Amino acid sequence: MPHRRFQSVSDIIAFAIEREIEAADGYGHMAGIASTPGLREFLLFLRQEEESHRRLLEGLTEKDIDGLVAAFVPDLRLVDYLAEEKPTDDMSLQELLIFAAQKEKKAAELYDTLARMARASGHHRVFEFLAGQEQTHKLKIEAEYEKTFLQEN
Repeated sequence: MPHRRFQSVSDIIAFAIEREIEAADGYGHMAGIASTPGLREFLLFLRQEEESHRRLLEGLTEKDIDGLVAAFVPDLRLVDYLAEEKPTDDMSLQELLIFAAQKEKKAAELYDTLARMARASGHHRVFEFLAGQEQTHKLKIEAEYEKTFLQEN
């Protein structure tokens, strides 16, 4: 990502909305070419999650932004140390879950980095909130991964 300067909270929100649109489009594209049973449905679910996040961001008011507090989101870390998956049209559901969780992890890390960089400007709360949203997405994906692939017999 090229170095980007944010002049206002509106700039931050616009950046985050762009990222949500890109993520939703990416999941939608993958759903369109998915050939594995269950994969298409889960990709459409992920697209819906990203679109929901975009709508949340679009609805934020200045008053809302002033009151943003980053919630604690547990991190299962189930996919953190697995080999990075590349999206393919015939990937398995397990590969998709790993790919998607790693993608959400990277998004959360980006916002965490931006929050640290924005401490002086006071915009850090917005980035911390956004990081929490991405961590929530990762948690949902990892919970599905755990339920589907790590159940005890």
